[in-house]
Amino acid sequence: MYAPERQQEILRLAREAGRVDVLSLADQFQVTAETVRRDLKALDRAGLVRRVHGGAIPAGRLDFEPDLTEREATAADEKDRIAAAALAELPDGGSIVLDAGSTVARLAAAIPVDTALTVVTHALPVAARLADHTGIDLHLVGGRVRHRTRAAVDAWALRAYAEIRADVLFLATNGFSAEGGLTTPDLAEAAVKRAAMAAARRVVLLADSAKAGQEHFARFGTFSDVDLLITDSGLDPAQKAAIEAAGTEVVLV
Repeated sequence: MYAPERQQEILRLAREAGRVDVLSLADQFQVTAETVRRDLKALDRAGLVRRVHGGAIPAGRLDFEPDLTEREATAADEKDRIAAAALAELPDGGSIVLDAGSTVARLAAAIPVDTALTVVTHALPVAARLADHTGIDLHLVGGRVRHRTRAAVDAWALRAYAEIRADVLFLATNGFSAEGGLTTPDLAEAAVKRAAMAAARRVVLLADSAKAGQEHFARFGTFSDVDLLITDSGLDPAQKAAIEAAGTEVVLV
């Protein structure tokens, strides 16, 4: 395969999956990692992809935000494993904040119906999944609801989180890396995430490994703010080591 043909295929894969990584591409095309890096550099110069740590994302991806249906269908098996592992982090009879995100929503769906918890959330899908749990004292944070994520944002939500102190926050993110921190496409969502982090004694990030290395417009935290990352075994070992060096425990499932 000639370089232009390979680059065209790399671009197709990036647009379909939202991200490509160097090592996987090298294995797929039976070329060296350095060859793939040259391909990505050429695509980046052409404005077709943007290089990120370990790979590349399609141009414009920094501001791209998939809708709820698309996010629910992406990396479903990995998200189910992450949600199942997160059950062990629920405080017995304590209080939690559940962020807006498809993996966090899976955690909400996995919480046993007889669980005794105080739950605070600004995510309508999360609240809907817990509304029938009689053992849960559910608090729904209000605000302007973003249609793409079904999450409440802006001043009402920020004021509500300023008034509480929960045991654990289960946090979601669109992108993460040891260098770039935690990012999301929308500034209003980022502000609410930041407020929720300040409202909890312990922060547990739930994120599949496909988000590793992705960077979006609004930065809302670093790994120094995160106590535990639960992700899948696809996380690059170098990223895992860098995140642990920042003081965050990493659990792979």
